[in-house]
Amino acid sequence: MHLPDGLLPLWQAAIYWILSVAVLALYMYKLSEVEEKEKLMVNTAILAAVTIAASSISIPSPFGVPLHLFIIPLVVILLGPLSGVTVAFLCFIVQYFLLGMGGFTSLGANVVTMGIVMSFSTYYFYKFTRELDERLSIFSGTFLGIIMATVAQVLILLAAGVATLEVLLATLVPFYLFVGVIEGIINIFIILSIFKLKPEMAKVKQI
Repeated sequence: MHLPDGLLPLWQAAIYWILSVAVLALYMYKLSEVEEKEKLMVNTAILAAVTIAASSISIPSPFGVPLHLFIIPLVVILLGPLSGVTVAFLCFIVQYFLLGMGGFTSLGANVVTMGIVMSFSTYYFYKFTRELDERLSIFSGTFLGIIMATVAQVLILLAAGVATLEVLLATLVPFYLFVGVIEGIINIFIILSIFKLKPEMAKVKQI
């Protein structure tokens, strides 16, 4: 889902950068109001490192395209949506400079899709279904967060005029439906294990 440089018109890329910076500024403001900010920053740094490492691993898929787990939904469920955006930003910066993944001008757009849209979609779908069943809420939050991010990327590519809706629906959507199911199942096991081994993580301050 990483968009490379040169794909988006610069004026559109600038809009996505501005939106991303605004949300990151909101994160800093919210962080300044948290009493245990040091603890939250440590947890965020740890999950950022895990996200960078895990999302950089290529996993074979039946579509012939390597699968990369996002990990952002897991971060969101544990630490909150703004933390998810921040981790996404840090992840994309490191992956661009060290691994050549994505682009710099398009980084704002990548943060919008996999950071802002995915994080807030995951958070609210998870919260809305949490009282029904914990497993259902983790899966639905992860799956629908990924799907909403895919929809956002489709809209961004259509706005840039680089692909048709028919092509995007035939390529991006089936692939990320598959990714959403796989990551949703994985997150059920990981998050429930974390809550069982470290129950205090279920009560950690979220932003």
